[in-house]
Amino acid sequence: MHVLLAGVIFGAGLAVSGMTDPARVTGFLDVTGEWDYSLALVMAGAVGTFGLGQLVWRKQTKGRAWFSTVLPVCDRSLIDRPLVIGALIFGIGWGLSGFCPGPALVNFGALRIEALVFVPLMAVGMILARVLVGADRE
Repeated sequence: MHVLLAGVIFGAGLAVSGMTDPARVTGFLDVTGEWDYSLALVMAGAVGTFGLGQLVWRKQTKGRAWFSTVLPVCDRSLIDRPLVIGALIFGIGWGLSGFCPGPALVNFGALRIEALVFVPLMAVGMILARVLVGADRE
């Protein structure tokens, strides 16, 4: 139930801030034209809120997450080839579509035609990544 509530709050925040509009995202990525810095402010607010929330949560629960699982600590692994390739693919897709997964799902729920195409194709890409290269496996 907590996860559902967090998702609803996240989606509402995206909608209220206007970050579900792909034009905002492409405006943010257009640093040589009429740059729209609003996405940077929303990201800074989200990262700050998350960081503060994690700090309080870890102190109150002694590093335990919901259902008594252990919260991850900073992974000090090196930046490797799969990480860079995945980041490039994600960035290219984000720049071309104006969607990242969160806003895409919000727009999918709103039955926006672009998201009705994007979300299923995103799911196919996730499945292919798992099948072909073992992504998202422990």
